[in-house]
Amino acid sequence: MTAEIVVFAGIFGLMIGSFLNVCIGRIPAGESIVTPGSRCPSCRTPIQWYDNVPVVSYILLGGKCRRCRRPISLRYPLVEIVTALAFMGQAAVIGADPLMLVSRLTFTGILIVLFGTDFDTQRLPDVLTLPGIALGLLSSAFLPPGWWSALVGTALGAGILLAIRWIWFRIKHVDAMGLGDVKMLAMIGAFLGWQQVWVVLVLSSFAGAVLGIALTTARGRSMQSRLPFGTFLAIGAYVASLWGERLVAWYLNWSGV
Repeated sequence: MTAEIVVFAGIFGLMIGSFLNVCIGRIPAGESIVTPGSRCPSCRTPIQWYDNVPVVSYILLGGKCRRCRRPISLRYPLVEIVTALAFMGQAAVIGADPLMLVSRLTFTGILIVLFGTDFDTQRLPDVLTLPGIALGLLSSAFLPPGWWSALVGTALGAGILLAIRWIWFRIKHVDAMGLGDVKMLAMIGAFLGWQQVWVVLVLSSFAGAVLGIALTTARGRSMQSRLPFGTFLAIGAYVASLWGERLVAWYLNWSGV
């Protein structure tokens, strides 16, 4: 790992983050992510290149459209910053392995968009998860975790959540989660392998439980209120992509298995 690779990944992440914002806003609405170009969410005025520099333009414009002066959501610079930091994290762990780095940056980008769409609309679009499964399996045919682990991970990720969904429906007569969550965990298994499916489930379930209890305590929200589980899957998957193998090794050593 070199500082140059990490810095380059951060700059690249800022630029990609701008594109991911477009994906988060347009994919759930069924709009093209290619045309038209970036525009103000309020007045629909096309944004010029000099007003579309990641983070910098938002600060210089005071978070407002140059033409209509209406506020632009803070989400835009946040996604750009988060993408930069997430890409830097992958580069710091992977180092100078170009193929592996491309695979993990692609995976990270998909996770960020899925986080955003689930947070905004409670949807995990098939146009992201299904090609994501294919990309994960293709990548794993040449890179870790290997094709067999990825294939088992895909089946395991889908199978676990389908089983939970079926059991919960039999008991409560309501769906515990959407099929988008099932496909998303299958995609995660395709990229990370079957062992990391368990890591992601533990991390995302823990994060979801903590937030659920916090919301119930702070706002009096019912525990049955639906939380966007895909957001927690995204966080758990990113952590697992960085430190999943270490977490598994630590657990096996701690448990004496």
